[in-house]
Amino acid sequence: MSIYHVLRVFKVTAFPVMVFRLFVFALAAAMLAGCASSLARIQTWEGEVAEDSRALLKAPGEIQVVRVNGLSMSNFLMDDLALNYDLLPGENQIVFNYKTIWAKTGVVRNGESKVHVVETEPHAVSFVAQAGETYSFEFDRPESRREAEALRKNFSGTIVNGTGEEVASFELWDGKALGRARTPVSGDKHEMTGATDGDTLGQLKALWQDASEEEKRTFLRWAFE
Repeated sequence: MSIYHVLRVFKVTAFPVMVFRLFVFALAAAMLAGCASSLARIQTWEGEVAEDSRALLKAPGEIQVVRVNGLSMSNFLMDDLALNYDLLPGENQIVFNYKTIWAKTGVVRNGESKVHVVETEPHAVSFVAQAGETYSFEFDRPESRREAEALRKNFSGTIVNGTGEEVASFELWDGKALGRARTPVSGDKHEMTGATDGDTLGQLKALWQDASEEEKRTFLRWAFE
């Protein structure tokens, strides 16, 4: 077989493969860009609330938010992805982990992880959020894995507002959620339910708002029988 035939086969087979790989790469990049933009702000409740009736919590890549007011947060593509969370005004409980990844400097055997993962036990912080305010996590950032290991054993920090004022401190999470997942009440965007178990009327309003049309008709038939 001559070199001409080899080159001819290469042109027929390799070029489409290369184009296909470039297409897949471009598609993946576009999907990641789309995800990054759509995940810029994550809603932590069910229902609609006006933009000016929300607070914002900014979480850096080292902080993985696990739950907000008892509501589980979704897992995203990367562990070190910085995310912003929309909060309802009033008391909010944030459950989170601190997690960092450090590259190994020595020889890595086959099948062995190439990184060291440093992660804390779940922590929680509760604070009263104000509509229109921005909050962020404040904590010491280690410059080495050794510092990160030391930080894991005694992790501490605070939530600060837009002016840098401390509003709450981190604590080890005791496994208890703050009431139930909160829901905005129709007709009054600043009145929230779920923060207290004794607000029966507010809970009934929230249940009515979330009920289907068939459930509402069934309830009305029962109520007026």
